[in-house]
Amino acid sequence: MDRPPSRREFLAAALAGPGLLLGARPAMGADGSTPAGGGVFRAGAAAVDASPRKLPAIVNGYTFERVVNVVRDPLYARCLVLGDGTTRLAIVVVDICVMPRDLIDRAKQRASELTGIPVDRMLVSATHTHSAPSAMGALGSRADADYVEYLPGRIAEAVRLAAGNLAPARIGWAVADASEYTHSRRWIMRPDRVGTDPFGRRCERARLCPGYQNPGAVGPAGPVDAALSLVSVETPEGRPMALLANFGLHYFHAAPISAGFYGRFARQMTKLLGAEDQEPAFVAMMSQGTSGDQMYMDYSRPDPKWDIDSYTRAVAQVAFEACRKIDHRDGASLAMAERVLRLRRRVPDAERLAWARQRVAAMQGRRPKNRPEIFAREQIYLHEEPAAELKLQALRIGELGVTAIPCEVYGITGLKLKALGPLVPTLNITLANGEEGYIPPPEQHVLGGYSTWEARTAGLEEQAEPKIVEAVLGLLEQVAGRPRRDAIDPAQGAYAKAILGLKPVAYWRMSEFGGGEAVDCSGNANHGRYEDGVAFYLEGPPRAGCGSPDGASRAAHYAGGRIKAAVEGLGRSYSVGMWFSNGMPGEARAVAGYFFSRGVDGAEGAPGDHLGIGGTAAAADRLIFFNGNGSGQLLEGETRLELNTWHSVVLVRDGRDVSIYLDGDPEPEIAGQVDVSAAQGPEQLFVGGRSDNFANFAGKIGEVAVFDRTLLREEIVQHYGKGGHGVSGS
Repeated sequence: MDRPPSRREFLAAALAGPGLLLGARPAMGADGSTPAGGGVFRAGAAAVDASPRKLPAIVNGYTFERVVNVVRDPLYARCLVLGDGTTRLAIVVVDICVMPRDLIDRAKQRASELTGIPVDRMLVSATHTHSAPSAMGALGSRADADYVEYLPGRIAEAVRLAAGNLAPARIGWAVADASEYTHSRRWIMRPDRVGTDPFGRRCERARLCPGYQNPGAVGPAGPVDAALSLVSVETPEGRPMALLANFGLHYFHAAPISAGFYGRFARQMTKLLGAEDQEPAFVAMMSQGTSGDQMYMDYSRPDPKWDIDSYTRAVAQVAFEACRKIDHRDGASLAMAERVLRLRRRVPDAERLAWARQRVAAMQGRRPKNRPEIFAREQIYLHEEPAAELKLQALRIGELGVTAIPCEVYGITGLKLKALGPLVPTLNITLANGEEGYIPPPEQHVLGGYSTWEARTAGLEEQAEPKIVEAVLGLLEQVAGRPRRDAIDPAQGAYAKAILGLKPVAYWRMSEFGGGEAVDCSGNANHGRYEDGVAFYLEGPPRAGCGSPDGASRAAHYAGGRIKAAVEGLGRSYSVGMWFSNGMPGEARAVAGYFFSRGVDGAEGAPGDHLGIGGTAAAADRLIFFNGNGSGQLLEGETRLELNTWHSVVLVRDGRDVSIYLDGDPEPEIAGQVDVSAAQGPEQLFVGGRSDNFANFAGKIGEVAVFDRTLLREEIVQHYGKGGHGVSGS
């Protein structure tokens, strides 16, 4: 069966008896352990030196090619083989930047011949160190032909040795919070700091590694998956045998040729666990998590001046403390499934292809010297290979889920798989079984940036990410023998219940993972529609939690787009409450940004109500209320609003009377009278921008509640008190 079973099929199979359950597995205990008589759980591990045999070697991982003639520390292919008496499977982690699928397939075939483990029971992944020989051509780098020939044999040898070391074992796992050590490296820039891509398009609202405390950077373009996941294997007597770690760190700079952070982590964990002189040798390995947009730099703060060794020791200490608490079990049943997913690539149109061919012809066979030359050559590669086949996998170890994706995956994708998958916990191994480049969620393509530029490193279709997520969730269902979980009800949690108790006619928490719909939690089905130019699942207002599957407060980041919603029957006495964190200084433009608007989409003169933050024209960095009726009526606040700081605001409109409350103060920040006006046409509410798209907001918004009445002052105070207090939003 090449699709996951439906919920109806699951139910029918369950009623018929467990033996008929689709994707059936051996009966197991509630914790996923192997039952008595199910076979002895065994494990074996090995590490094989995979350093290049010939120097100098070509090294990839950066825009341009490097040629290096020294090995600073050894590279390894590390393997863990597990067996439950019925199934054997192998997990291999290689100190390499990327590997093509054909190289990995050759290694698997050879390993299968040596061990009898089927090729579809092997997972082979790259650590993504940027300091290793080039096993695959990428951007300005060629593949190192000798290393491409050499590496598959080393991978196969690691599997052979690990299988030969199989012995009775116990296994356990843990997940630690390592949020201090991985952060978003992809940031949304201010609308006046838009960059240009290699094709000459001025469309870059997102930038990779913008620099520490860059005043032009508003905030992260996506959330971070900061989980440090650990699978520990020990002998029945308690001696450590192997450790498989998984962490979303793209890489840490290291001089080539080097295993970088990943090799250092393995050595440090071996030391911390007191396993340096064991025989067979203890094997620790760090696999690459969902880190396409994650790195060790926290750009909201000053440069911490990390060096690779102190950073590695810090991460390893977090892992060690978690390992000490792992409750190992005598066994765990195993299951594994894989499928091939065919996707289109974003091939160049005729105009770009002609440009690319002209550029490449002018190079006369030499290697590219600049980004336009590199990306011109990449267009020809995409044109010649317009489709890709991805090998996706899911494993189950007891009740632990493991996914394998041959791409550079954003943190939000990892969070989706963990929130929705049927197995808890789940860890996601990326750059596994091949390399097909970055897979930004569809909304991230609109924001631009390096990881969206069409090339072999980011060439898959814009819908690749949701298609991969759906396929991988299906594989997890298959190995788990049960359907995926539903996302948490966004109406849950103390804050949401307090807001719902005030009977809003619309309530948009903006805690979605993505997609076009802003869900109305009020029960009135006044759902909104997100426009392009919005990023999802960012850190939300303080203490407004449970708006997301992980229980944290979440919000959307507005980078040019808005929410549009029609709320029928909303009269001229109404209220709107929300939280916002502004990233646009008032000195940058006439109006820093409008975050709420009521009017007709695109109507000239923007008749209607508009709430925002002033700029050089008036009330810089202060709240403003403007009615676009041509009379120029403007109300101004007094309080200066700090950048990237969460604030609560409630707008109360009662006919001509306007009151605006800030951060729960029972006295209004703004009070006055403003005419009521509206243009001809269907009136809508807009969040994140004005009805005519003038001075749209740059920052985060969450918890927007609309009422068809004027809120009382005590309700406004209660609203804010349930939500917390203004704190840094970065």
